[in-house]
Amino acid sequence: MRRITIDPITRLEGHGKILIYLDEEGKLRDAILQVPELRGFEAFVRGRRAEEMPQITERICGVCPEAHHLASAKALDAAFGAEVPQPARLQRELFYNAYIFSDHLLHLVFLGGPDLLLPEDVGKAERNVLGVLQRFPELGRQVLEVRAQAQRILALIGGKAIHPVFALPGGVARPLPKEAQTEIAAIAARLVELGKTMIGVFHEEILPRPEYQSLLLAEEAWLPTHYMGLVDGSLAPNFYDGQVRVVSAQGEELFRLPGDQALGRIGEHWEPWTYVKFPYLRDFGWQGLRAGPDSGIYRVGPLARLNAAERMATPLAQEEYERFLDFFGEKPVHATFAYHWARLIEMVQAAETVALLAKDPALTGTEVRGKLGKPGEGVGVVEAARGTLFHHYVLSPEGLVERANLIVATTHNAPGIGLSVKEMARALVEKGKLDEALLNRVEMAFRAYDPCLACATHFLPGGVPVAVEVYDAHGNLLRRLEG
Repeated sequence: MRRITIDPITRLEGHGKILIYLDEEGKLRDAILQVPELRGFEAFVRGRRAEEMPQITERICGVCPEAHHLASAKALDAAFGAEVPQPARLQRELFYNAYIFSDHLLHLVFLGGPDLLLPEDVGKAERNVLGVLQRFPELGRQVLEVRAQAQRILALIGGKAIHPVFALPGGVARPLPKEAQTEIAAIAARLVELGKTMIGVFHEEILPRPEYQSLLLAEEAWLPTHYMGLVDGSLAPNFYDGQVRVVSAQGEELFRLPGDQALGRIGEHWEPWTYVKFPYLRDFGWQGLRAGPDSGIYRVGPLARLNAAERMATPLAQEEYERFLDFFGEKPVHATFAYHWARLIEMVQAAETVALLAKDPALTGTEVRGKLGKPGEGVGVVEAARGTLFHHYVLSPEGLVERANLIVATTHNAPGIGLSVKEMARALVEKGKLDEALLNRVEMAFRAYDPCLACATHFLPGGVPVAVEVYDAHGNLLRRLEG
């Protein structure tokens, strides 16, 4: 048996490696994404005071602490039976949409950008954010400026742009000053303008390229799974609140439920070779890593949210959503590489929502904390940039955490990512591409999900080489490619 190792995988949050196994005839036996890091948060938060949870759990991730901060706060709202006043709710939702905009922009340009904005034949030395900025200098300048301003919104509301401190059980820490609202409204206009610019770049520079269209329509990247996402009352995506809607691989609604009830419809499977859990829909059961209408595997994130919804919540996003559906001609869209396009549509909705909420006169209201009841059990759900995020806490009568269960977006997507890696590897092996194309294409397959594999801090420029190793049937190293 031959083994091909891609270690480490690149341009994501966290650490992992891909192992591809070939039999003696050179055919694919298996391909897995292995995550060797242990998260551990569910264990060491036990016994902590409940009100500390929004600050503790946001340290899980250096890229999306905002998502954990508010999922935790919402779980505590429920656990204490607190009603969040309207000014506090508006602060949270505005803050959260600014985070979605900033995070999606980060992926579209810095992490997924080289896959999206650069031709496929670009060499590995240029296939990074520096290559993107060299080819699109004006766009790069705008992105850096506007993303910094989006981070400014997070700081104005959250106290800090990274690891915010504003959300509390039942509300937020303080009213928003009127001068902060004025500044946010001015910034919001720039967010919307950059969204328009990004749509223009996508339709002028990316979508017309034959190689990108072939990726969108590639058979090996077409996975018929179920889809999950939060929706509002009109069945449009809502990142901060709403009901959890799951649609089947054929697009039929399987259920639409509040977060605590939806959590009961999810099972969690374990495999001995990774620390990532594999969630599945209990109604179908765990049937291994395979797609199809009778499989329990579902996906979350931008593509899943667009599939789970029936429309977008804002005008510009709706226009682009209609172009998206016209291109594919059917729904659900199962194309893994459509995650990038879906991410762009969501980024525009987030910008428009920030602009809308920034004008609400109730935003600066002074009632920002609801009354807390006795501690109990609560579930908080938000849509992290990468997908649906559940925080589930059980509190003691003294307000201490007795039990915590977190299902993060990339955990939901772990089965889908595993399938994408396997199918892409199978296609490349069948074509005899055991070279750098394998390294790039297989990585592109998982990178479309914008995965966050673990709580990790990265060093610049990093010291671990990217390597592909090919072994013969006896385990002897035949060839090593380093990047």
